[in-house]
Amino acid sequence: MRRFQSVILAATFSVLALVAAPSAGHAQRLTVKEEKPGLLAKAKVTPEKSLATGHAAVPKGTLKSAEIETEDGELVVVCNLTTTGVSGVDEVLIDATSGKLVSTDNESSEDEAKEKAKEAKTKKKPTSEADSPTMTSAASARSR
Repeated sequence: MRRFQSVILAATFSVLALVAAPSAGHAQRLTVKEEKPGLLAKAKVTPEKSLATGHAAVPKGTLKSAEIETEDGELVVVCNLTTTGVSGVDEVLIDATSGKLVSTDNESSEDEAKEKAKEAKTKKKPTSEADSPTMTSAASARSR
């Protein structure tokens, strides 16, 4: 009988651990996108630590996206969080070299849409066939 109780108790704790695990590791499940290839390699702080710092700045928020980019000459991780009952998106900037919080700002939906439109306009188009992301291996062989 005692062994049966031990098995039930162990099973109960296992189920509780599985139920609690998704919320405990929330910050680690989001992928940090790169504005330009190679920026993550330049960061001295891990993406996980940056996400944890971003989430700590808005503890009731839910991480929606994160990107490492250069802003005003500094390498930063930008975390976008939403909070139930709060309009807009909380944008949290973390210094990718020190891991310190740079700033927090709540952007309205309109501001967020304007920023995305501005970013889309400033994205450079390929200037040559060699720069084209859709270049085939045959075209690559011809250009060598």
